Amino acid sequence: MLPCSCVIYAQSPGATDSQPSSVSRGVEYVFNYLNMAGTKNVDQFEPLSQQERTRIYWKTMVNPITYLKAASSAGLDQWNHKPEEWQQGAAAYGKRFANIVGQYSIQRTVTFVVSSGLHEDNRYFNSGKHGFWSRTGYALESGVLARHDDGSRHPSVSQAGGVAAGAFISRLWLPPSQHSAGDAAISFGITMASNMGFGVVKEFLPDVGRALIGKRAKSPSKTGGSSRHRQVGTPCWR
Repeated sequence: MLPCSCVIYAQSPGATDSQPSSVSRGVEYVFNYLNMAGTKNVDQFEPLSQQERTRIYWKTMVNPITYLKAASSAGLDQWNHKPEEWQQGAAAYGKRFANIVGQYSIQRTVTFVVSSGLHEDNRYFNSGKHGFWSRTGYALESGVLARHDDGSRHPSVSQAGGVAAGAFISRLWLPPSQHSAGDAAISFGITMASNMGFGVVKEFLPDVGRALIGKRAKSPSKTGGSSRHRQVGTPCWR
């Protein structure tokens, strides 16, 4: 869905002017949710100013994708009776939704505060490498590494600290079946592993987008052979 939304082809001059801004805003939401530096490669890295870092944080906290994801995850937990003490019903669903949003909010806030102090940049930059395995290795490493202002990569204290804070602090409101330190450690491990896995998605996502856009560009016009298709907005997979 994301690659298809990167470029809109207006088939008539009457296309609405709101389309480009809507599409670019949607793509920006996805990049923000995935914590990606757009489609920039590592050689395009520039250190974040505190103002830029703060702006990214606030965008993350109000990103609608975050709440859609939380809603779907809460629904899955409700289906699986997890945790079982919260039972079923609208109130129970509300608890599950609040639990997920609460954990995420703690994680992002602690990561923001610590990364600001340590000048860590957890955004994902595409490797610019060639070859599946070299790119995959880079992507997996990116799940646990952050860049400093000089561009060098080191273990991400801010990301690990944020994930740990979300996992352990949430035990304060979770019921006995998920209240132990062991449960928190499992949650921490799953989230860190998920971050590494999503690194692979981030690395290859622009390739998928370019392929889909190229395929769409080669498709014949459906307006009687006329080349009246016009691109509105800049392709995001450049």
